Amino acid sequence: MTRRTERLNHLIQIELSDLLRKHINDPRLTSLISITGVSISNDLKNATVLISALGDHHDRDEILNGFHSASGFLRRELAHRLDIRVTPELKFEFDDSIEKGVSLVSLIDRVVAEDKQAGTDGRKRNPKHK
Repeated sequence: MTRRTERLNHLIQIELSDLLRKHINDPRLTSLISITGVSISNDLKNATVLISALGDHHDRDEILNGFHSASGFLRRELAHRLDIRVTPELKFEFDDSIEKGVSLVSLIDRVVAEDKQAGTDGRKRNPKHK
């Protein structure tokens, strides 16, 4: 990834977050939704927007439908706000890295609790040093 695409990814993320917070009135997009990342293609024609939201999978479908409906507006607004030759087509996907992180922390906490219950602190003891 070049510095230019990195900078553009970050700029698109900031602008979309601002648009979502201040200018979107779709009830499907009013819950706690975050733009967690943007990845623009090498030709700058397509951008994958990663989103995170609280809720179950049914809510996710509604949220994706809301973003699909708002994508034309969002793209037009990006064209006005950004000084780029071609405004990329926006594709929205859910970012499950937060859920995976929470699951991993939960798993670590469980192992630590099991170690404490078994009376060990998780470190191997050296039999030479007592």
